Amino acid sequence: MPLRSYGVLAARAVARRREGASETPHYQIHLADQAGTAYRAAVNVLSQQAPSELLYLAVEDFAHPLLQTLPAPGAGWTPLASGPGGAALDFIRGNLFDPALMRPLPPEVTGDDNDLGDKLDHYVRRAIGDPGASVYVFGERWGPEPSTRDKIFGFLPGNGVHDVHMNQGNSGRFHQDDGVWQDGGLLIHLPGESRWIAIFLAFQSQAWHTDDVTGHSLVAAPGRPAAGEEPVRIVAALANPVGPAPENETVTVLNASAAPVDLAGWSLSDRAKHLRPLPPGPLAAGAFLTLPAGPELQLGNGGGAITLLDPAGLKVHGVAYTADQARREGWTLTF
Repeated sequence: MPLRSYGVLAARAVARRREGASETPHYQIHLADQAGTAYRAAVNVLSQQAPSELLYLAVEDFAHPLLQTLPAPGAGWTPLASGPGGAALDFIRGNLFDPALMRPLPPEVTGDDNDLGDKLDHYVRRAIGDPGASVYVFGERWGPEPSTRDKIFGFLPGNGVHDVHMNQGNSGRFHQDDGVWQDGGLLIHLPGESRWIAIFLAFQSQAWHTDDVTGHSLVAAPGRPAAGEEPVRIVAALANPVGPAPENETVTVLNASAAPVDLAGWSLSDRAKHLRPLPPGPLAAGAFLTLPAGPELQLGNGGGAITLLDPAGLKVHGVAYTADQARREGWTLTF
């Protein structure tokens, strides 16, 4: 069963509290929307399933088409439909980041800038100290609880967001929380720097290949590489060629491995899931393949996503680009 009340909180950060590695360890954030409604974001920093350390990634200059679909700063809680084309997050299908860049971090250890609490604190304190900063917290809402004060910050009514992490490919008793287009995350907008910061968290026990309907883990084929270690990757695209439509758009893939890869049955997919088959046959080690997008693949100038699928239809790699990145006619985007 997917999350019951998935959405995004648009607010400003006003305080934070670290719980370290206590019994129910979270990094707690106190937020307030434009109407003055208080919320608490409870961000997991330790897994109840082994391995206990969470996977973490911060993208310091985040750019993605979903930024154009967010609610207004300070708008409070907005429910989100769990599907593509809007603001909902999906770590696998949304091409938000490269999973290979995530790193496991302990919740709290002695020293500076070496644990998950330190990393979160670095960015949240920036948001608290910047009066123009906006924070967007994706996850599942709880409350409001009219007669219950918040247990951390004391405001009334109790109200907040949790599950601020990947919410699919779970194992054990958390299997029931699986769903697609319902992942959690934290976005911070610093308008004075013209910068978006994105923070993504996942549990090491979660799978990176999941069913497109249920979000449940798919059993990988024997010998299948782990997420981020696939040999073939999308490295470039020409989304806005010179000249009027229809344009000669292209996508370039690279075999980064030391051995040839047979591309028979492989395909490229756009944001609307149109499929463009790759030519069968081996792609030599270290070789590039540039192929026309053709009528099957729609690479819009207003931003888009490109996903590489193997013969089983499982995602191998994915990228995304914004309208701003595609605005220059004739320029090839590199990923």
